[in-house]
Amino acid sequence: MEDNIKLGDPIFNQMLFVLDKPVTEANHKDYRYENEELLQISDGIWAMPAYMKDDDDFSLFFIVTEIDDGNTVIAFSQGEKKGADFSLSDPMVTGEGLNRLTAHDKDKAASILHFLNMISKAAEGNWRMVEGD
Repeated sequence: MEDNIKLGDPIFNQMLFVLDKPVTEANHKDYRYENEELLQISDGIWAMPAYMKDDDDFSLFFIVTEIDDGNTVIAFSQGEKKGADFSLSDPMVTGEGLNRLTAHDKDKAASILHFLNMISKAAEGNWRMVEGD
């Protein structure tokens, strides 16, 4: 990731984290965050809580999936509770999800950024800039 782009900067909304290989049943446990583990929620789509607290309406989930260009990415979705029903929002670019969390819990966002940067340092993924809307 470029050194001049920081968590919380509007331009960080355009940062996407791309994995070097797809997540599979064989390797999904390699991407554990804290005490959480990726679960396959649909064919080729994996999810894992990134931020979820009992006393907080805001929640954020890692979403790992292949996008149209064939790359496997780590994106985010917000949890949405409507009565007894719980669903996930449409996925958002990695940086946008982290920026939303930064506005809510800066320390947790920094922890997740560190987690992603460790994947990058292990040469298993990297940050890319995507076009804005």
